[in-house]
Amino acid sequence: MPELGGEASGVAGHTVLIAGATSAAGVAVAAALAGAGARVLAVGSNADRLERVRAVAPDASVYVCDLADFAQVTALAAAVHAEHGPIDGLVHLVGGWRGGGGLDGQTDEDWDFLHQRVVQTLRNTTRAFNADLLASLNGRLAIVSSVSVDAPTPGGANYASAKAAAETWTRAVGHGFTKAGDTAAAVIFAVRALEGLEPTLAAEVVALWDSPAAPLNNTRRILAPV
Repeated sequence: MPELGGEASGVAGHTVLIAGATSAAGVAVAAALAGAGARVLAVGSNADRLERVRAVAPDASVYVCDLADFAQVTALAAAVHAEHGPIDGLVHLVGGWRGGGGLDGQTDEDWDFLHQRVVQTLRNTTRAFNADLLASLNGRLAIVSSVSVDAPTPGGANYASAKAAAETWTRAVGHGFTKAGDTAAAVIFAVRALEGLEPTLAAEVVALWDSPAAPLNNTRRILAPV
């Protein structure tokens, strides 16, 4: 069993699905999870970019899926269950930024893009895998949000609103975890900018399995450069 700092990692032996695994953050999280002994399932929309995950986690299983399409996500869940059984963790890293131009610059096209990527992909993946996380003795859901939710600006109104919706959805999932018995936890990581914080995020994700679910559930942690 892999060890971190002389102690076995709690995530070892658990199956964790990374949604949006081809980003720099996704690759970092995949590498950290694999290094800690987790079974990594990497999901992205581009097969070529998924090779970035294989480069750092050779044993990872990769899946191509449009996570904004619920039919594709349910098919993904069926494939995962057939090949690996239920998952113990879902790390949602699908995102993107659109904004600028003040309030008048908050276009419908930008809103549709953000809603689809930030909110819809989260809704789809959590609905498809919620039963898995509830059934696991150590289920974990993690998302990355933005500190702009706390202080939105006119030029970032679309973005902050989409992130706020994602946070609300995650808290609803966490409430369901509490009602089911506190074996699963939903955690929000908020950043000002994720670039440069990928190793920090990866370490924080791995550490989610080192603490009991109840004190973790529905917490919001701000990640900042050291």
